[in-house]
Amino acid sequence: MPKRKRRRTKAQRRRLIQQRVTIAAAAVAMVFVFLEAPWLLLGLLLATAVGAAVWAVRRVDRRARDGDRAWREQDRRMAMERSMAAIDAMSWQDFEHYIAELCRRDGCTNVRVVGGSGDLAADVLGNMPDGQRLVVQVKHYAPHRTVRSGDMQKFVGMAFAEHHADVAVFVATCEYSTAARTLAAKHNIVALNRDLFGSWNNGARLDSLLPLGGAGSGPSRTGRTVRGIRPPGPKPTNRRTREAR
Repeated sequence: MPKRKRRRTKAQRRRLIQQRVTIAAAAVAMVFVFLEAPWLLLGLLLATAVGAAVWAVRRVDRRARDGDRAWREQDRRMAMERSMAAIDAMSWQDFEHYIAELCRRDGCTNVRVVGGSGDLAADVLGNMPDGQRLVVQVKHYAPHRTVRSGDMQKFVGMAFAEHHADVAVFVATCEYSTAARTLAAKHNIVALNRDLFGSWNNGARLDSLLPLGGAGSGPSRTGRTVRGIRPPGPKPTNRRTREAR
């Protein structure tokens, strides 16, 4: 059975009639104005055309900018991949010397490679540009491997107690295990995983990466001192303390 059409109330019919009359009056007024002043119609059409042209140009420009940005990002990623492929092809000895060169590039002084037998968990030693003592542990692992907790434990135990590090950096060409990242964050080790090392390798300065190092890929989860170990950063020391070291 077809549904019965609902009848409008008097008020609804009155409003509908008023709307139709208003639309009709507006249309008649516009026709009259355009007949009396055709230049107004031409001006309106011209303004509409100019507005449409400007919108089209901006849209094309925005698409071009977005395409250029996407192309540059893709090119940057491809360059990083090519660069990391060259890094992966290095021997572990060459990689240690390459890390030393990156430290020198960023203004570190007294940089020397000490890796090898009896290195006491330090591969590169030096000083940051502000004079803080820098100790670096390097792991040239295949990308699919993982830095385990034992490697991080050894570095934590020796970097500060044996080498008197102000800034302790662990550089790896792979990822860290969850336990290793947790240990790095707890003891304020600047742990640079493959992605962060790729940024360093592509021009980011070492001092700009220090705040990111606690978990290997994000800010340290704690800024408090742990067992006398302070977070990386400026440290108020006097000359006697420095000379005593």
